[in-house]
Amino acid sequence: MRNVLCPLLLAFVVLAAPMARAQETATPFADDQERISYAMGAQLGAQIKKSPYALNLAAFVQGVQDAAAGKELRVSPEEQEQAIMDFQEKSMQATRDKGKALEEESAAFLEKNATAEGVTVTESGLQYKVVEEGSGATPKVTDRVRVHYRGTLINGEEFDSSYGRGEPAEFPVNGVIPGWTEALQLMKEGAKYQLVIPSNLAYGERGTPGIPPNATLLFDVELLKVLE
Repeated sequence: MRNVLCPLLLAFVVLAAPMARAQETATPFADDQERISYAMGAQLGAQIKKSPYALNLAAFVQGVQDAAAGKELRVSPEEQEQAIMDFQEKSMQATRDKGKALEEESAAFLEKNATAEGVTVTESGLQYKVVEEGSGATPKVTDRVRVHYRGTLINGEEFDSSYGRGEPAEFPVNGVIPGWTEALQLMKEGAKYQLVIPSNLAYGERGTPGIPPNATLLFDVELLKVLE
């Protein structure tokens, strides 16, 4: 879904308090206004759920209501700018702190996994385990491939899955993270591998949406087809 909220509003909610669990049974909307309003709120909620930095949700909602109603605000334009600067500084520090902790956890995980039965560690630091060998073609770095996969963090949290979407993914071998590029060139069509990819072969210190900085990534990968 394309984001329709103003950049300033989004800047406040990239990091915030956890959202309440959604109702299991959806309630029909009274009209389009209610449906659209809910959808915009859901976008904000999706951002809030990812938050490593707590925002006072009640105060946030009050600010939205006051501004939307044209009421006199409790903060001046100058104070708003300072608040945004403070928010950015605190959110970056929270990200750095989380990244440091995850770096230590990942190092311990990689050290332990390297000695697990069936695990091979390559010169780059990529770790993989052959679940099932394939018998078809092996892709070159310039090829495209069709794969099924599931990706999780070391705590088991899933961040992506072609299985979950119900269709395989297709992409160039050299168009993905280095750990994937290396691993795919070790596989044959029909192969199933378990990959453990250190952060330096994934998204590094910056991370990406859904994947924190310094995260070691775990993948179940099935190479379906090498495409021409």
